[in-house]
Amino acid sequence: MVDYNVKIRVKSDGSGVEAANVKFSMNPFDETAVEEALRLRGAGKPPRWWRCRWGRRPARRLSARRWRWEPIAASTCRATKSCNLAVAKLLRAVVEHEKPGLVSLGKQAIDDDSNQTGQMLAALLGWSQATFASKLEVDGADFKVTREIDGGLQILKLKGPAIVTTDLRLNEPRYASLPNIMKAKKKPIADKSAADYGVDLTPHLEIIKTSEPPGRKGGVKVKDVAELVSKLKNEAGVL
Repeated sequence: MVDYNVKIRVKSDGSGVEAANVKFSMNPFDETAVEEALRLRGAGKPPRWWRCRWGRRPARRLSARRWRWEPIAASTCRATKSCNLAVAKLLRAVVEHEKPGLVSLGKQAIDDDSNQTGQMLAALLGWSQATFASKLEVDGADFKVTREIDGGLQILKLKGPAIVTTDLRLNEPRYASLPNIMKAKKKPIADKSAADYGVDLTPHLEIIKTSEPPGRKGGVKVKDVAELVSKLKNEAGVL
């Protein structure tokens, strides 16, 4: 997806977001999922683990190697045009082929903030799930997940196999060093298309129009609380 440091520009015809000559990067939530998999591997108790990402090379820079239980990539998000159900269907096909014990995904994308793919995947597979994970512990074939909710923290124990969507507080991804960046360019990546898994990615949603939000107006100073309340009520219409 478009890097979070890039200012988004809408195409002149309103058909979508300008993607030409724009830097793309891995979703920060997915970076957290990759880091957690690496830590599980380092702890000597890694489940067979899978995730979907665009920024496959950055994951290699973090030394994610293709072992029996190592993360694999399916570069499909772009082709699905933000259709979360289509992505979830593709993930289900990959999961059924790879047979992992844990699927770890970022809790949401940073472009549309849908927060749907992990939940849809769990429903399609009939697996247990935990969202917004801020802590993940492996207990044999099961998982203990601490997740953030409005009232505080909730601790769940999941029967494996399971779906976990990660929050940024789960960990801090390690820095990608220059040597690893150079090595990543030489690493082979097995690309798979949706056709390889027999999945139809025809979108069921159509983007009618994309527009930029209105520009912010300049602020004004008020003399007292009474004037502030008056402006909020009569001009802003929020009271």
